[in-house]
Amino acid sequence: MEVNTQDAANVSATASTEDTQAAPETATPQVDARAAEIEALKAELEKVKAKSAEYLDGWQRARAEFSNYRKRQDSENAAQRALHTSMTIARLLPVLDDFERATKTLPVALRDMTWIEGVLLIHRKLQLILESEGIKSIEVKRNDTFDPSIHEAVSHDEAEGVESGRVIEELQRGYKLGDRVVRPTLVRVAR
Repeated sequence: MEVNTQDAANVSATASTEDTQAAPETATPQVDARAAEIEALKAELEKVKAKSAEYLDGWQRARAEFSNYRKRQDSENAAQRALHTSMTIARLLPVLDDFERATKTLPVALRDMTWIEGVLLIHRKLQLILESEGIKSIEVKRNDTFDPSIHEAVSHDEAEGVESGRVIEELQRGYKLGDRVVRPTLVRVAR
């Protein structure tokens, strides 16, 4: 049987044309599906990145808020401790005043007695305890300017040699705890 070479070439050309036309049609849906899948994955990745950024921002805000809360609590606790300390010290100050008055009026003949020395030692220990807590006495001298933030005027009197608005005499010592006045100094003020 004789095969026409021309016919064989035509059949072969027709077959290859059909294959090339059929191949793009079958390859295009696969490429389109992969491209769509890639786009969907990219969109999902963007959503996840946005959600991750949102969570990170929320976490950072919560961390900052907690840090601020802790600082605020520490500050409030320190203020509460200072208030409690100053209230306790204010209750001890009259005892210190009594020791000082007793020391000032102590007869010279009794100063050398050992039990008096023991009482004076108790007075000194009380002073040291208050000093260790940060208590300092408010120093006031005659002719100092009256300062209502640290002084309390008990009376306004005429005084020779003292200008008006100046301290004549300290009646009771005042004390400070840091910058805070625990008890103002009681003074007589010149008119």
